[in-house]
Amino acid sequence: MAKYSFEFKKKIVEEYLAGKGGHRYLADKYDIPAKSNVKKWINNYQAFGDAGLLRSRKYITYSFEYKLHVVELYLSSEVSYQDLALKQGINNPAQIVKWVNDFRIAGPDALRPKKKGRTKSLNSNKKNNKLQKISDVATVDTSTDHVKKLVDELLKLRIENAYLKELRRLRLEEEALLKKQRESSTASEETSN
Repeated sequence: MAKYSFEFKKKIVEEYLAGKGGHRYLADKYDIPAKSNVKKWINNYQAFGDAGLLRSRKYITYSFEYKLHVVELYLSSEVSYQDLALKQGINNPAQIVKWVNDFRIAGPDALRPKKKGRTKSLNSNKKNNKLQKISDVATVDTSTDHVKKLVDELLKLRIENAYLKELRRLRLEEEALLKKQRESSTASEETSN
C-alpha cells in the first residue's frame, strides 16, 4: 500500500469538500487504487481536522476495559468499523478489526495486555542453576500464560478423544447392523432354496 503525504491527502479532501468530485472520481483522477482510502481521509478530516490526515507516530495503549467496551459496541450495534473508530476517536479502524477478531477467537482474555520479554525460570540464583546443570533437571514453566495454553490444549484433546470414541462406536454399530443384514439375507436365501 502506498503512503501518501499530508499535503496530498489534504488536496484531495479539499477538492471533495469543494464539490469537484466524488470518492471514485478523485481516486481515479489521482491514481489511488482504492476509493475507500479517499472516503477514509474525508471521514477522518471531518472528525479530527488536519490531525486526522497525519500519520500518527505515537504508540497509544488502550486499557483492557476500553478495548472490551469498543468490541461490545461493535458486536451489539450495526455500525461499521470506520464509523465506530470515528465515534471513539480511534484514528485506525484496523485496530478495532484486530480486537474484534481476537475477541471472537480467544474471548475477552485476548484483549488483556501481554507481558513482554522472556519468561523467568523457577531457579534464579546461581547455586540452584549449578545444581540444575549437574542433575540435568528440566525447568518447568509455571507462568499463567503457559498454564492457560496447557489447559486449552488439554480441553481440545479431550474433545477430540470423545469425538473419536463416538466415531468408533458408530462404526462398530454400523458394522454390526451390516453383519445382521448379511446373516438375515443369507438365511432367507437358504430357506428359499
